[in-house]
This record gives sequence, structure tokens and C-alpha cells, in this order.
Amino acid sequence: MKRTKAYLFDFDGTLVDTMQGFADIAAEVINRFHPEISFKEARKKYLETSGVPFFQQLEIILPDDPTNREKAEMFEENKKEGFFRSSFSPEVRETINSLRKDGHIAGVASNNFQELIDRFVEKENLDFDIVLGFREGFAKGKDHFEFVMKKFSLNKSDLTFVGDSLKDAEKAFDNGLRFIGICGTFQRDDFLKIRPDIVTVNSIKEILEL
Repeated sequence: MKRTKAYLFDFDGTLVDTMQGFADIAAEVINRFHPEISFKEARKKYLETSGVPFFQQLEIILPDDPTNREKAEMFEENKKEGFFRSSFSPEVRETINSLRKDGHIAGVASNNFQELIDRFVEKENLDFDIVLGFREGFAKGKDHFEFVMKKFSLNKSDLTFVGDSLKDAEKAFDNGLRFIGICGTFQRDDFLKIRPDIVTVNSIKEILEL
């Protein structure tokens, strides 16, 4: 980690505690359209596939279902109220400010739409070096990683991705990056199934001690 010049952070579940609320909304939407899938099972499937936009999660959970687009639109609309009621914790603020003070680049890579993530960061008045959201053809993962490396003239060995989901870990390793897993949505034992040498922390502040 001493070689890391830039830390790129996932958003939901990593910087902001929104994942559990989103899981409830997703489960309600799926169960409404598919009563045969219980709320509990739908919630479990949402968390298991987290790390990609919800419309892509639906294609994993319910491939080619004709109502997936309607479900995705309902989810995105229903999540906004809780999304903007959330805020960065003092621990997150301290971590980001400390990393940047020490000369590291700190950025956001989120699957929330760019407009939403920009509004949230502006509302919270926390400075990042770069904030990336989702738009068509530009998603968290390879697109975001390559954009950051090009913008700041970085090599893969300079960049560490921090996230709370197994998909986040897979995206980092598939692209040759280091990864730190934030335990919460998933536990260390879950992350260890991805790689036995994976680095995990129980709180974001622990990154300052690595």
C-alpha cells in the first residue's frame, strides 16, 4: 500500500451507508413484479449481485425479463429520497482529508448516475480529486480505472480500489489493481473466497494505518 499514489473509492456501502436501504427498495420492487420471489430472497439476490448498476443486476437475477426496465426505473426513482438524506460520516471525512493532505489522490468511482453523485458530493462539501459516476458506455470498473490512470498519469501499480462488494474486488483484480475490501455488506470470509491474500478492513479509517 505504500506504493499507492491514488485511492479510488466505491460509493454505496463504502463511503456512504446506503446499501441496506437500497437492498430493501430493490427487494420491494422485485417482489412487487414477481410475488413468487420473497422479499428476503430478492434482498439476498440484490446484495449478492451488488457492484454493478441495478439494471445490470436485474439481468443477472431475472435475465431478459420484459419488466426489467420498468423495475430499474422504479428503483432509481424510489432510492433518491433516502440517497440525499444520507451523509458522509466524520470517519469518512477524516480519511479522505488525511489521504489528500498526505499527497494521495482520492476519488470516487460509483455506479450511481453522474448527476446524482455530483449533487451528493456538492451537498456534502467534501473535496475529492475526481468524482466518476455511471453514464452509458462509462461504468465503474475498467472505464473508470483507465480514465483515472490517464488523467493523473498513473500506472496500475499506483492505484488501489476500495469497495464493499465482491464485484468490486473482482473488478479490481480483473484489471490488475490492488484492492481493499470494507467489511460490512460482506465479511472477510466472503472476500477470502475471491483471493486468499485479499486485504480487508473493518472501517475506512483503518486505511490510514495500512
